[in-house]
Parts: sequence; structure tokens; C-alpha cells
Amino acid sequence: MRKLTTTVAVAAAVSSAFAKIEMGTPFSDGAVLQRGMEVPVWGRAEPGSKVTVEFADAKVSTTACAEGCWKVKLPVMEASAESRTMTVTEARDGFLWFDDVTDEAEVRDVLVGEVWFASGQSNMECPIWGGSPRYRDGAGALVTSMDHLPNIRFAKNDRKWSVEPRRAASQGWKKFEPASFTGYTLSAVAYYYARELYLALGGVPVGIVDASWGGTNIDAWTPRCGYEDCDPSIKATAEWKVTDKWDDSMKKGPVSGPQQQPTVLFNAMVSSWAPMAMRGFIWYQGCHNSGEPESYAAKMHALLNGWSKSFENPDLKLYFVQLAPWNQNWVGLVAAQNKFAAEEPRAAIAVTADVGNFDDIHPNNKEIVAKRLAIHALKRDYGFDIAEDDSPTFASVEFKDGAAVMKFDHATGWYVYAPDRSVEPAFEVAGEDGEWKPAKLQNVDENGIVKGSELVVRSDAVPAPVKVRYLVKPRTMGTVYSQAALPLGVFETGK
Repeated sequence: MRKLTTTVAVAAAVSSAFAKIEMGTPFSDGAVLQRGMEVPVWGRAEPGSKVTVEFADAKVSTTACAEGCWKVKLPVMEASAESRTMTVTEARDGFLWFDDVTDEAEVRDVLVGEVWFASGQSNMECPIWGGSPRYRDGAGALVTSMDHLPNIRFAKNDRKWSVEPRRAASQGWKKFEPASFTGYTLSAVAYYYARELYLALGGVPVGIVDASWGGTNIDAWTPRCGYEDCDPSIKATAEWKVTDKWDDSMKKGPVSGPQQQPTVLFNAMVSSWAPMAMRGFIWYQGCHNSGEPESYAAKMHALLNGWSKSFENPDLKLYFVQLAPWNQNWVGLVAAQNKFAAEEPRAAIAVTADVGNFDDIHPNNKEIVAKRLAIHALKRDYGFDIAEDDSPTFASVEFKDGAAVMKFDHATGWYVYAPDRSVEPAFEVAGEDGEWKPAKLQNVDENGIVKGSELVVRSDAVPAPVKVRYLVKPRTMGTVYSQAALPLGVFETGK
């Protein structure tokens, strides 16, 4: 964005007495505006002044409030890769019917396309390139040196926390070009997600905002309005008194530092973007809340409800990542994530049971994670003819003749694949004594092809099973896939 001199000499002479135009956080050079929706544009100016925004064929005006705030809405626009300029003019009543222009601002190289947000903790923050040798995407050096996709734009927010909402957060928009990916840069998941959408949508411009911070909890990313009418299980979180006078005696549950207090990261890293028009946000978080699985689904509802209210978008989408296997398989937290996904029609989960790293909580294959997020958007938001975008979910089990016969939703066929070509997935069964024993898949051939739509498992050590589970044992990796090549995730069921 740049400021221009006024075209009328007298206006230039008096403009110093008036406030200069300040644009809202999303509106800097290189911005991408959301297609197919009204687009709020906002900022600050001299109280009582007339503010006019011109972009494409639209021209809309409003009056700045007593505090200097102003907001207009641009009409619904089609996608456009044409580099255009948004002009914002501040004026006061002048002689006769003429206005005296007191300031003018330009936001240049603006595109119209699809806009998304990316947020969460370290596995979202894990950069496409830069940072430490471990804490980055495995292919980042290659893709960022090869990709020249200037119609994909990204904005990266600094790590900050705040007791009150902040008015500015980002470092501006950058293009997907090699020069943009130096230092500690864009989230790898965000990078691949934006690229997948751009390629699938045939070159429709894509903008993605990265607001992520390792080791943070869901509470810090949830705005205060998200806790309105919340589940009683998170009432204490909703009533937390945020302070900038932190000391370690305040530690409680997932709040172990000042940046983990409820709302403080939303205030500092997200709020200034609202109410930007966007399609939705992708989310990769949960490790830091793994000790409270009983309340995590409610907290995810609060997160989505709060973002939806803040961005004034009742249809805001949330596509999120199931925690991948590590030294543990996060059984309780994964169950909470599954519960939320089943309850919330605006949300969907990307299962990653097959892409973890037992010895590194930051597995560095982020591309497959982004692809599994992207197919949700392509099917649900962009009308792609994708037969199945959901991983299989457990539906029912029948215990008969010493076997567990399981049925699943979102699966009409199966195959098994492991790097060592094993066809013995990590199923277990237990009898009335509760002792879990490894169980073998019965209806699979030596090539990993499963016969039928059911999964049948049996253990010679458990002649009368009453319970069955998959991937619950620590340090086990998913090897069972649906016909859509989507992995079966962690589950446990039975008496």
C-alpha cells in the first residue's frame, strides 16, 4: 500500500490536520480477495470523514465513526488473476457539491480468488523451508526452488500474544516464488494446501494466511465469543481471567505459559484479519490438549463458533488434521476429534494414522496431510466429483464364531499396505477378562487385497472376543486403507 498526494492543492494544504487512512490488516499490496462473497474492507480515517473504496467495477462509500473506524462491503466478484488496484479516498465536505480530498491510499496488485487461513501448533507451524534441519518439510527445499506460482499469495503472522485484540498482525502478502521462501517461513501444510487448490481449480488465485505457534493450546486460539453458550465442561476456560502480569503459579492444565491463556493468540494473530471474507480455515493442533480429551470436542466447537462469529461467516469451514502416531497414538484426543467431526457439518477430518514418526513428533511429510485436507474442500466447497473424501469410520461390530466382523461407513472396499509388505495390521481383540491380544485380519490375501466390505479379525488367544480396537497400542502405524486410498484411523469398541 502507498499514500498519494492529493490532486487539489488546497486539499493538500489542509490534509495534515486530518487523520491519514489506515487500511485493515488484509489490505496490503498483493492481497487476494474472496470470490463469490461480499468482501468487507475496513480501516481507520478522520472521524466523520467520507471514505470511498473503488475496486474493479465497484465504488462504495461510508462515513468514519466517531472513533475513526470505517467499513464497507464490495459486492460479490468473480475470480480474477488480473492485477488490479484498490483505491481508498478520504474526504470532507467542501465548497458547494465538491468534496475536499484529504488523503488517498492504493492497494496494488490485488487478485480475486479463494482465501483460507491456517492455524494451530507446531505441526502446522512446521515450515516449508528454513528453520532447523529437523523442524521443516522434507521436500521443502525442492518445491520452493521450483515453484513459480505468483497467483498464490501468502501472509505470515509473527508470534505474538495479547490480552486485548490487536489492530495489525501480518508482514504483508508474498508470492509463491523462490525469493519468498527464505528464513523461517510459511507453514508447509499451508503451502501444499494452497498449491493443491490452485492446481485443482485451474489457476484460480489462492491466498492463505499462516497464524501458527508451536506448543500452543486450542484455548489461546479461541475468541471470547466462541465460549458463548458453550458446553459446561469448558466453563472454567470460558471464565479464565486473562492477564499480562503472568507468573508460573497461574499454570493450570494446558495453560502453562502466558501465550497459552484463553483468547490471547486469537487477539494477537487472528483478530485483526476479521471479518475478512474467506472460505474457511485449516487446523493442526491437539498435542498440547492431549491431557483433557473429555473436553476437547467442546473446545473445537467453541473454536469454530468463535471464528465463524468473528469473521461474520456462518458457513465458515474447518478442515483439521488428526494427530499422527508418535511415541503414543493419542487415543483419547483422536476420539474427541472424531466426535467433533461427526457432530459438526462444517468440519471434516484428515486422518494421518499412516504418516507419523515414532521418534519425532513432527513428521516431515506434510504434502500428504495437505492433500487429505484439500479433498474435503474440493468435494464440499468446489463441487468436484470425488466419490469419497472421508476416511472410514467405525459403524458396528458383530462377534461370532470367535471373530470380530466389523462394518464401516465411507468404505466399500479395502487394501492393506505396509513398507515391509506385511498384511497383519495392528488389530487387537479382548475377551471378558479385558486382556488385549493381537488379532489377524482373516479376509485379506497375500497381496493385501481384502475380500468384501467388512473387516474380519480373529485371535487364537481370545476364543470369545467382546472388544476390538485398532492402533491403540503405542508405536503402531496405520496400514489399512479404503478403496479411496484413505487410511483407517484409531478406534476402540465393544463391551
